[in-house]
Amino acid sequence: MTLSHQDSVKLFRNSAPYMNAHRGKTFVIMFGGEAAQSDNFARLIQDIALLHSLGIKIIIVHGARPQIDERIGFRGIQGQFVDGVRITNKSTLECVKDAAGSLRSQIEALLTLGLPNSPMHGARIRVCSGNLVIAKPIGVRNGIDYEHTGKVRRIDVEGIKNQLGDGSIVLLSPMGYSPTGEVFNLSHEDVATQAAIALDAHKLITLSDKDGIFTDQKLIRTIELDALKMQIDEGLINADVTCLSAMLATVEAGIERSHCVSYHHNGSILKELFTRDGHGSLVMQTHYEQLRTANIDDVGGILKLIQPLEKSGVLLPRSRERLESEVDQYSVIERDGMIIACAALHMFEESDMAEIACVAIHNDYRGKNRGERLLDALRTQALKHNISTLFVLTTVTSHWFLEQGFVEENIDSLPETKQQLYNYQRNSKVFMLTL
Repeated sequence: MTLSHQDSVKLFRNSAPYMNAHRGKTFVIMFGGEAAQSDNFARLIQDIALLHSLGIKIIIVHGARPQIDERIGFRGIQGQFVDGVRITNKSTLECVKDAAGSLRSQIEALLTLGLPNSPMHGARIRVCSGNLVIAKPIGVRNGIDYEHTGKVRRIDVEGIKNQLGDGSIVLLSPMGYSPTGEVFNLSHEDVATQAAIALDAHKLITLSDKDGIFTDQKLIRTIELDALKMQIDEGLINADVTCLSAMLATVEAGIERSHCVSYHHNGSILKELFTRDGHGSLVMQTHYEQLRTANIDDVGGILKLIQPLEKSGVLLPRSRERLESEVDQYSVIERDGMIIACAALHMFEESDMAEIACVAIHNDYRGKNRGERLLDALRTQALKHNISTLFVLTTVTSHWFLEQGFVEENIDSLPETKQQLYNYQRNSKVFMLTL
């Protein structure tokens, strides 16, 4: 689909907040050698270069398993694996060096591309790689010597930060070096995970053959770590094992967010990072405060929370009876047994629209994106019910809703039943968000 000029302008403007948020941050981008075999690979590298041009500090970590397998096949070597881990003898190590070096050169060439008709014209990107990963051997396990297969001992954080500070993209291959002068074949998952943790990266972005993480054949857009681990234990998760393992390890270690997107789709990284809906899956740290659907035991806490706002005229009064009958339409944030935030989602059967109502956050807990968390939860609920438009009526919080992407509309844009209930004396403004 071709974007009109106005659509392009709108898309660019809507991306601006994300550009500001990501500028100066450190992202580790991980993909296996399979990504290099995709028809979309050149565009993928161009998109990574675009991230760099927007002021994001980029560390690329690539794998090379299919390329290594290809070279092993050419040389007639018998590949050996134990529990999915390659045993790297001297002959295999030469294949590893050849494959990793060749793929590294391919990536560097794509990052250097600057033809006038290419998206990277004038970019002049510097790429740094080298002995930035210190490795050690896996050793002997259960009587099996893995020889030149190793794991990360440490990451040269200072060296990488110096290169990032000089404006370079850092490229890490699945190889590490020991103080004794040996070379080891490493898992690119291990390199990416340890690099993200050591550098305290803001994000780990994994590129997968799949569109993201799935449950019941549905793509998970956003999920907290504890919820994901629970679903994994229940056998409900379908995802690329390598990507999932790296995401879990980094978020458990304190990295706030980790993403999984497909390397097949044109622009998947850009859509994930610069649009509200994203494109793949996001795993985030579990909040100390619990966001959940309200139940009947929460009615008292909700009433206590909203009463000051009702008295000041910010919210319309709601009786206990009404709250009890509608409580399953509310989402709440609970902290140490106390309801500190709430919001309701009311469906309208005659349309594909839903109302966000009774948004309230305790005075002592404002900030920390609690309102945004509630809004994201309601948006997710609305999409599950095939709702295409959210609307809100407000008298004092219009700016906040504008910041969340809502647009002011006329009263006649509301569902018919809501128009009939509109209080002209209160004169609330109407804001809508298309999902």
